[in-house]
Amino acid sequence: MKIGSSAKLHRRDALWKVERAVRHSGPLLDELPENDSKSPLRPMNAEERLVADFRGTGMTVGPHPMAYHRVRMAAMGIHKANELSHIPNGRHLRIGGCVIARQRPGTAKGFVFLSLEDETGVANAIITPDLFQKNRLLVTSEQFLSSSPAPRPVHTTSIRSHSGQDMPPSLPCRRRTSFT
Repeated sequence: MKIGSSAKLHRRDALWKVERAVRHSGPLLDELPENDSKSPLRPMNAEERLVADFRGTGMTVGPHPMAYHRVRMAAMGIHKANELSHIPNGRHLRIGGCVIARQRPGTAKGFVFLSLEDETGVANAIITPDLFQKNRLLVTSEQFLSSSPAPRPVHTTSIRSHSGQDMPPSLPCRRRTSFT
C-alpha cells in the first residue's frame, strides 16, 4: 500500500488491507501471488459510520446523530436548541435530542431534568412528576422528544414538558450521565 493512497480507501477497504498486511497467510498460500484486491464489502454510508463509531468508541468525529434527521424533525415542528431563546413566549414548542444528562434530585419534589443535545447545542426539558410516572421508560431512553405549550421566560433554553414521546430516528447517542 502506497503512502497517501489511504485517502481513497473507505473504512472497509482499509480494514481489509490492514488485515491482509498483519496476518500471515501461512505456508499453504505462500506461493500464491499477492494481489492488491479491494475489499468485497461495499463502502459504509454515513449512518453506518456513525453507528460503527459509537459502537467502537462511544463518540463520533462526524456529524451529530440528530443532524441526519434534521429535515424530518423540522417538518415535525421540532426546534433546534439554538432557536429556543428566539421563540416568542407562550408559543407551543417541540424540542428533541440525545439525552446527555438526566437529573432527579431528592429535593426537586419528583421533577426530572433532562439535557437534550442536538447538532446546535443543548436544551433543557423539565419533566413533571405525573408525566414522569406515566412515561417512566420513555424518560429514561437515549433520545427524547418534548412538547410544551407553556409560557417560559424569554431568552431561555428550558421548557416545562407537557408531553413526551420517543424520537423517531433510532440513531445512537453518546453515553449519557444520569443522576438520581
